Amino acid sequence: MNTEIGGVSQFYVRSGTSGSKVLLLHGWGCDGSLMNGIALALREDHELLIPDFPGHGKSGNPPEPWGVPEYAENLVQLLRETDFIPCDVIAHSFGCRVATWIATAYPEIFRKIVFTGAAGIRPKPSEAAQKRSEQYRKLKGIAEKIGKIPMMGSTADHMMDKLRKKYGSRDYNALDEEMRKTFVKVIQLDLSEKYEQMKQSTLLIWGDADTETPVWMAREMEKKIPDCGLVLLEGGSHFAFLEQAERFNRIVRFFLTEA
Repeated sequence: MNTEIGGVSQFYVRSGTSGSKVLLLHGWGCDGSLMNGIALALREDHELLIPDFPGHGKSGNPPEPWGVPEYAENLVQLLRETDFIPCDVIAHSFGCRVATWIATAYPEIFRKIVFTGAAGIRPKPSEAAQKRSEQYRKLKGIAEKIGKIPMMGSTADHMMDKLRKKYGSRDYNALDEEMRKTFVKVIQLDLSEKYEQMKQSTLLIWGDADTETPVWMAREMEKKIPDCGLVLLEGGSHFAFLEQAERFNRIVRFFLTEA
């Protein structure tokens, strides 16, 4: 289904029975179809809502560079328009950033929360990463100066493109210019202080071999979130919920249905 929220074309899928409501949120660079396996496991007992975040899948791009607060407000409007409040939420990676913001700004919206491979804590950069960033900023400054020289614009653009490919992440390089600005705003926000404000019963399910959001992040969240538990999936990566789908879904079903 498609609707328009705040000038953005918003795509979502609604399925399942008339049971309790569950919102499924995908990670960055993916779309709602990533959550189809979870949806299949839950649809007999739950009503499901699976949106594509703006800038992903079949939804339109944000009208300007967004950060986590803008994504959260957009999603809250969708939940209100579809009468999907209150609901439980299952989120992966970037989806956890948005869910965290909503959980603290609008505590009445979510009942139970499941996070897997949750992004939101900014790691302290290593010495090597700091040197790499300094080198990038220096070379970027040179390219910008060259761009101001008449007839050198294309050379500067070529330099910037090479710098982005060398120093930018895979997610960053996959985006167009406008969505790159959104990506930077999203990852620069540290949500560490938000976790202590979460009142919902929360379950963290994590691959213990996750290199994108390492297990130490999960343990930090477990310490900060007042009502929280952590389950580790042995050998699981950042996408452990897909790799060990049967186990993940069994745990989730129990968590959502227990009193």
